[in-house]
Amino acid sequence: MNLVLERATIVTCDATRRIIEDGAIAIAGGRIAAVGTSEELRRLHPDWERLSLKGRAVLPGFINAHTHTLLNVLRGTVEDMSGDAIYGFMTPISFVMTPGERAAMARLGCLEAIRSGCSGLVDPFRHVVEYAEAMADSGLRLWLSESCADARTLEIRHGVYRYDRAWGETFLDRARALIETWHGARDGRVQVQISAHAPDNCSPWMLGELNGLARRHGLTRTVHLAQGRGEVEQLRRAENATPAEYLDRHDWLAPDVVGAHWTFCSESDIDLLAERGVQMAHCPASSSRRGPHKVRADRIIERGINIALGTDNMSEDMFQAMRLGIIVHRGAFGGGVRPQPQALLDGATRNAAQSVGRLAELGSIEQGKLADLTIIDLNDPSLRPIINLPSNLVHCGTPACIESVMVAGEFIMREGRVLTMDQAEVVGDAQRAAESAWRRLLDQAPDLPRPAGM
Repeated sequence: MNLVLERATIVTCDATRRIIEDGAIAIAGGRIAAVGTSEELRRLHPDWERLSLKGRAVLPGFINAHTHTLLNVLRGTVEDMSGDAIYGFMTPISFVMTPGERAAMARLGCLEAIRSGCSGLVDPFRHVVEYAEAMADSGLRLWLSESCADARTLEIRHGVYRYDRAWGETFLDRARALIETWHGARDGRVQVQISAHAPDNCSPWMLGELNGLARRHGLTRTVHLAQGRGEVEQLRRAENATPAEYLDRHDWLAPDVVGAHWTFCSESDIDLLAERGVQMAHCPASSSRRGPHKVRADRIIERGINIALGTDNMSEDMFQAMRLGIIVHRGAFGGGVRPQPQALLDGATRNAAQSVGRLAELGSIEQGKLADLTIIDLNDPSLRPIINLPSNLVHCGTPACIESVMVAGEFIMREGRVLTMDQAEVVGDAQRAAESAWRRLLDQAPDLPRPAGM
């Protein structure tokens, strides 16, 4: 179908960050055929079907550069509990869940992501091959990976670090199955990455195995980096290195690598990461649940590192990521108005596309790029009055202002209704899955504290 979206405000996020009033986008074969004013595109394509978007803005589809949809199972619980959330709850519950429970939570995450304006998700986690189909059926563009480790991660909460190759092979087997089954699936809409869970979880052997898979299949890589004090302390004890230094020793710092979090990276770590061209997936909202994220965003920005935005866990809300992101980044500079809102909007669009190696096709509204688009209702009260639209979106936008989402020129959400899912069914299935998974976790690990309500 050849379609012209017209009479909209087009926020291109292109190299000049052009905003076109009374703008239009021509779409053919899933790609953007032309961008300009409504008048220009009427002349260029007089016979094409037209859709008036007066009172709306069109943006590049948001790409959540780092999330774990399964961890919505913990929403409203561990945010308010003390202790190690990663190895105390996130890791154990991911292993006790059944395949059906994993699929139910993944569908919920995809539903929320679409309603938050996302056209794409980057989701590294465990047992992904079991629920990849549930995610793919959402219509989202996906970058999936099995988050591999050969440390016995279920023992870490007991203070034990022990590498086990047989344990590691189970992760590698799932990674291979994910690549074979899903890389390039759904007309290329689903891609697979290589993921090392974290430096302290991966021996040199595991990092080497993952590098071999990445080279063999031409895949980009991702890793959690310096996300917790325990990770930093373990690598100092075992390797006399920071997480960044350890990864560098084993060929895991390069432009194709995206590191998530960087919470405890030192200035010298940041300099090393910049020299190697590593990219950052920043999840400021998730990392600020126990107080403002203390990442050295000032130095990261000054070193010119590409910062893509993600939500990490218990949320898929990219507006929250942008809003908390600008606060965290400005706080790192000691307060003020640096960076400006467009930088955070870039983090959800063009920077995120760059982080997955797809800026040539995604992340901005330009001729020839894929028509992954987010349509905003400019009459949503959260956005009015409008003087500077990027500022309104970053400081004040909410998922309620999302009207429609397109992927490759096809609506997956239109006029407030997600077309690829039954919302009531998804929400009900997720509620039942979360309750049963929590009961099983607490039965199997009675030493864990119980969240309020359980």
